[in-house]
Amino acid sequence: MASTPWSGKDVVANATTLLFVPGDRPERFVKAHQSGADLIIIDLEDAVGPENKSMALSETVTALTTSQADIRLTALVRIDSNLAAEHLAALKLVSEAENNGLLGVMIPKAETGQQIQDAVNELPAELAIVPLIESALGLVNVNEIAHVSGVTRLGFGAVDFGVDTDATHERVTDYARANIVVASRAAGIATPVDSPSLSIKDVAVVTTEAKRAREFGCGGKLCIHPAQVEPVKTSFRPSEEQIAWAQEIEGLEGGASQHNGVMIDKPVVDRAKRILARAGE
Repeated sequence: MASTPWSGKDVVANATTLLFVPGDRPERFVKAHQSGADLIIIDLEDAVGPENKSMALSETVTALTTSQADIRLTALVRIDSNLAAEHLAALKLVSEAENNGLLGVMIPKAETGQQIQDAVNELPAELAIVPLIESALGLVNVNEIAHVSGVTRLGFGAVDFGVDTDATHERVTDYARANIVVASRAAGIATPVDSPSLSIKDVAVVTTEAKRAREFGCGGKLCIHPAQVEPVKTSFRPSEEQIAWAQEIEGLEGGASQHNGVMIDKPVVDRAKRILARAGE
């Protein structure tokens, strides 16, 4: 991969807001890049009709290897699992171009460790790899997938998961979400990215879903519209009350103590430090 002054893996691992943009709508690439999202995902899968798959790949390659309006476009790319070999080969060539903007590859319908390992083997080690857990089989094998060397973080596709399991109750998707969080932690990779809200512009709904994802331990959320970016970003940021609590607790480090009648020991102090780190304090 051509040398770059930044690490695609770091950008992907630390992103809170990840905005999809259809691969066959190149006129939206720069707009998405300027939306305020931490990174954009050029989508070659669900957002692109069968008749536009080839065009979408071509536009993606062009956008990531040339400057647009004096902007160096950087993006994660979600491949189509039915065209995986073609897409991976094309993206490998992109990664070898000088000053390319490819951050990594999102692999949909991740179901086995071998599937992800095969994809990793086709790409340079510098690229971030983000498998999407979207089925019962993927969830059963989530620990194996998370432990594949080269995987940066996991993503969750709740809609596809619900269709695969024929489940509509949120407890089923919450079960999956919790397992993905635990598997990520056990594998020592970045916190996972939650499924996007289907409510495009209802800020209240987007905010509620994003806060729920944060409470489950997710580190970011996929977005399908620029209007979702700010509510998601705000929801993942610690509240003023949480920051104030963490600042008080941090000062109690050094052994078990009490604070407002509650025992404070090292795990509680560590949680406070994590809140302050997320807040940039």
